[in-house]
Amino acid sequence: MNSFDYVIVGAGSAGCVVAARLTEDANTRVLLLEAGGEDTSDLIHVPSAWPALWGTEYCWDYRTEPQAGTSGTVHVWPRGKVLGGSSSINAMVYLRGHRNDFDSWEREGAAGWGFSGVLPFFRRMEHVPGNEPDYRGRGGPITPSVVSDPNPLSQIFLDAAAELKYPTTQDFNGSVQEGAGWHELLIAGGKRLSAAAAYLHPASARPNLTIITRARARRLLFKASRCIGVEYMREGALNRVAAEAEVIVCAGAVGSPKLLLASGVGPAEHLREVGVEVVNDLPGVGQNLHDHPLLGFVVEASREIPPGTANHAEVSMLWRSDPGIPGPDMQTILIHFPFHLPGFHSPANSYTIGISIVPRSRGWIKLSSSDPDAPPVINPNYLDDYSDVQRLVLGVERARELNAARAFYGWRKREILPGRSARKDTELRRYVARATGTYCHPVGTCKMGVDGMSVVNPYLQVHGMTGLRVVDASVMPTIVSANINAATLMIGEKASSLIRGDRLFSDFYAS
Repeated sequence: MNSFDYVIVGAGSAGCVVAARLTEDANTRVLLLEAGGEDTSDLIHVPSAWPALWGTEYCWDYRTEPQAGTSGTVHVWPRGKVLGGSSSINAMVYLRGHRNDFDSWEREGAAGWGFSGVLPFFRRMEHVPGNEPDYRGRGGPITPSVVSDPNPLSQIFLDAAAELKYPTTQDFNGSVQEGAGWHELLIAGGKRLSAAAAYLHPASARPNLTIITRARARRLLFKASRCIGVEYMREGALNRVAAEAEVIVCAGAVGSPKLLLASGVGPAEHLREVGVEVVNDLPGVGQNLHDHPLLGFVVEASREIPPGTANHAEVSMLWRSDPGIPGPDMQTILIHFPFHLPGFHSPANSYTIGISIVPRSRGWIKLSSSDPDAPPVINPNYLDDYSDVQRLVLGVERARELNAARAFYGWRKREILPGRSARKDTELRRYVARATGTYCHPVGTCKMGVDGMSVVNPYLQVHGMTGLRVVDASVMPTIVSANINAATLMIGEKASSLIRGDRLFSDFYAS
């Protein structure tokens, strides 16, 4: 059995960061296993082509259980199955989230992960000269920037927000982290800047980094309570590899809990039900699943909408449903095409004001059988908490107000979804139930903390085990208030420093 110091499972956003950072030490041998293939397709690199990636070989095309809160809909969850993971198929929006998002992690037991503890790692990964130096970084591998040739509808949206007296921000990732403003996008030189492009490919020639694609991890290997390696399938052959220091699971909010469960780490009762031998009774594995729900307010345009040159979503507004809460829990985003669930219909020349919330509903991921290759059972439990419904209704009402502003005069023709006839609260709630889907932001299934339902400690080590960490969006105790990719990259950066023990960042470690 071949051995390495570290075996990383998953070349997604966090996995690429960890592989690149650990191999900066020439004496550290790293193996990176990725179930998908190379990121060579033009569809990946052309920013405006991201919608065409869903349903292709570059996705895990997961399906949820029928969702009672969304009229029994089975939702498709596209997650990246390629070098770069979901950063190779997403819409490239780079928003960190609000400082309260991270302070809440620390309040919940993730010591060292408050805003002051994560800001150095956000700065470390960036190169954004000219912005607020106390908040933005220089010299990092990613270069987020605002689109240089924006769609005219983007400015219309911002003008409408200003007309209605909403706050604005010049930099969502600076000192003012809410309001209406321009997105920074991970696009460089007209091409997608995925985690693979920014981190992995520049490191790929290092002799101490081995990358194996189309290698599907099936189980973790244990000796007593220590993780000693990984079993994976490639080209029909079963392989095993040893990790002398650690196995680092970076398979995402679906893949990471699934791998732990298939390996016997999780709720003992569930594992016994499906016939998996229990290695570590850890009840939180697969629990706490949540995702930003998203629905569209769709308007037919009265003039032709120019084709998108960037990502079709250049601006949004982060705001609070209640002024008394400590941070934003709502996002309203302008999309340059009709965005809605299958089954709805709209004219092609339409724009969408998308509405998303920080959900209170929680779901779970479980195994469907003891077969590690069987798809997981996914239940996000959308709209189970009634406050989620209420806030989405509020979001539709605010989207309607924005669209009615003078700024949209000359662009709006007619409201398509939910339609002008849907005015009463009952009608809007019915629309919310029919129209809500995924924002493709699942998190939380291996949550970080110290309570009985946490899976990893603040060092991201799995409770009750040695030689095993989880590093990806699954460790978020609660979802950030914006798109999750920037926070996931940051988790990879901080985890790398925790693993290496870099003195520069030791003040931010959990004690």
